[in-house]
Amino acid sequence: YFVKVAWAWTFWLLLPFIAVTTYQFAESKFLYGPTKSILMVLRRLSALLVGTAVWYVCTGLFMYIENLTGMCSTSGKLGEPRRLYATKQECHQDNGIWDSFDISGHCFLLSYCALMIVEEVAVLEGLSIDQNSKLHVVINGLFVSLCFLTMIWVFMFLCTAVYFHNFSQKLLGVLIGLSAWYGTYRFWYLKPFSPGLPLPNIPLSSKKYSYSR
Repeated sequence: YFVKVAWAWTFWLLLPFIAVTTYQFAESKFLYGPTKSILMVLRRLSALLVGTAVWYVCTGLFMYIENLTGMCSTSGKLGEPRRLYATKQECHQDNGIWDSFDISGHCFLLSYCALMIVEEVAVLEGLSIDQNSKLHVVINGLFVSLCFLTMIWVFMFLCTAVYFHNFSQKLLGVLIGLSAWYGTYRFWYLKPFSPGLPLPNIPLSSKKYSYSR
């Protein structure tokens, strides 16, 4: 039941973490004013909206494929006309067993959530905060919570890999999760019109230029 709402746990922990760290980084490192810092925070928070869209579309697609490829096996009485079932829910209402190609939504979501958390917490590498401040305690608390959540996701991923679905269903779920992560953090978020990477989001070419100087 915990993994069924995995995106909700990830979303509500990343929301304050991204907001606080982005604002602090924009204000202290880039010397942005309050207005520009808030705009930067809103831009980065839109990554959570992208993640929500990815979760919604992919899980909807998985359910569509499961219903499209499924057949229902029921223990009906002899002589009764065979009923056709359109969805898994209809089949379960008649105590049937739905046999279909069920892409592992757990493998998809757990891999995507874990990779997204790892990408976002990397911002702490360049963030300096007074260790005696309340903000330092808040950020550390969120960081520890996100690390603990990632450990849970990895553990549940291993449980799914051992006990649920067949190999092709699990592999396809993981590949879709990896594709969602790569398509956002390694491709789209490098573009100007995107939520952007966690600060400091300096392109590789700019880093090489600064090193050469």
